Amino acid sequence: MTTSQDLAKQDAARRAVDLVRSGMVLGLGTGSTAKLAVDEIGRRLAAGDLHDIVGVPTSEATERQAAALGIPLSTLDRHPRVELTIDGADEVDPHGRLIKGGGGALLREKIVATASRRLAIVVDASKLVERLGATFPVPIEVTPFGWTTHLDPIRALGGEPVLRARDGTPYRTDGGNLILDVTFAGGLADPEGVAAAIRARPGVVETGLFLGFSPEVIVGHAR
Repeated sequence: MTTSQDLAKQDAARRAVDLVRSGMVLGLGTGSTAKLAVDEIGRRLAAGDLHDIVGVPTSEATERQAAALGIPLSTLDRHPRVELTIDGADEVDPHGRLIKGGGGALLREKIVATASRRLAIVVDASKLVERLGATFPVPIEVTPFGWTTHLDPIRALGGEPVLRARDGTPYRTDGGNLILDVTFAGGLADPEGVAAAIRARPGVVETGLFLGFSPEVIVGHAR
């Protein structure tokens, strides 16, 4: 059954794809709402409404999806400048700061977002928060070697880390790393300070705190 949240996600995805022009190099995001945007890009290509699109996927899952839809794909090595990336988020605060990484692709998502001239973030209203970390843990990608050494320092910052697992097996990112999902009671009072402290640790690959990107946030509505 299609829910109002499903309709809102579809609305956000369609409106984001309205920003796409033929000939663009696009960053293709990861996650449930970004997946809908990739589907819509594929539909418009097949219908002839768009042409000469090149997609740079942010995950292996998105790469498989886009290839199945006939979207031509490339890499940042061949196309280091991306005109527009459409991606989702797990949380968005009033300053346009994001938590991403619920789908496990935070590292590649951040690399592609950094290479992008424009970043469109597609969400439904449930992802809007007053304070980051209020409803969703902060994913932290770490190397498997020495991952337990990060637990106490993260706790000292006010977080409670849990190793992400599926069916009892530690989750591995496309890069072969692990993810710690860190809950901050009451959310983050200083996202920049926490991000800097965590990223300074050897063995931390990246955090799911997307700060300083000034994204175009597209909030979908059930219609």
